[in-house]
Amino acid sequence: MLSMSTDISRQRVAVLGAGKIGGILIQGFLRKGLLVAGNVRATVAHEERAQRLSGLLGVAVTTDNVAAVKQADTVLLAVKPQTVREVLEEVRGAIRPGTLIVSVAASVPTSFIEKCLAAELPVVRAMPNTPCMVGCGMTGLAKGAHANDAHLLIAQALFETVGRTVVVDEKHMDAVTGLSASGPAFIYVILESLAEAGVKVGLPRDVATLLAAQTVLGAAQVVLQTGDHPALLKDAVTTPAGCTIDGLLELEEGKLRVTLIKAVVKSTERAKQLMFES
Repeated sequence: MLSMSTDISRQRVAVLGAGKIGGILIQGFLRKGLLVAGNVRATVAHEERAQRLSGLLGVAVTTDNVAAVKQADTVLLAVKPQTVREVLEEVRGAIRPGTLIVSVAASVPTSFIEKCLAAELPVVRAMPNTPCMVGCGMTGLAKGAHANDAHLLIAQALFETVGRTVVVDEKHMDAVTGLSASGPAFIYVILESLAEAGVKVGLPRDVATLLAAQTVLGAAQVVLQTGDHPALLKDAVTTPAGCTIDGLLELEEGKLRVTLIKAVVKSTERAKQLMFES
């Protein structure tokens, strides 16, 4: 096993693109004590934002990508997919041999990053989601041609400061994007609908929202902690001739199940296209 205290806490990390997800990750690294603030450097496009973020995050923030990567052991690439090539071509001459590149750019394969860097550097592709902001994120990870298990462990340690991780073959990363990265939006629609239903049957809106949110959270925790199939857990709630079966029949008639499946499929297909747009 990789020694986290030796191999992670001393890591010098450069976060290129400290936007929403980049900022969330930096805060997670520091909050959990995984990294030392003095070893983290971040970049943004504008000087005014750099100064503001530096005060907010407590780390050095600059507009100079090249300077940020020069001493880095790990470079976290958190820019938009369409700008990955430009940023990598800018910094490739400054990246030291053996530096780990971790990319959260949706739809960008590790082979593309390796080609842009023109060097045999280890690359790990990551796809986190927005619940990372409250430490309940889900991140899919896949390694490139030159990354090994030790590199994966570093990436896992980084992203587990903000939730859970799963390692998949890279061919599945667009599906991870369609399911867990887009998925929170689908759940919010379901949650909102449950709350609206509560209002419809007479509950105050704040009470209905609390009931809906905690119910969604609790149901997810049962799946994670028991490991039981959701269908089995659904059956345990559904008593003969009870009220739940009537609700389930309405969901089936409304084609909720197939609609959610189609939503993930559409999002997955869209994820394959992002890097090709200008």
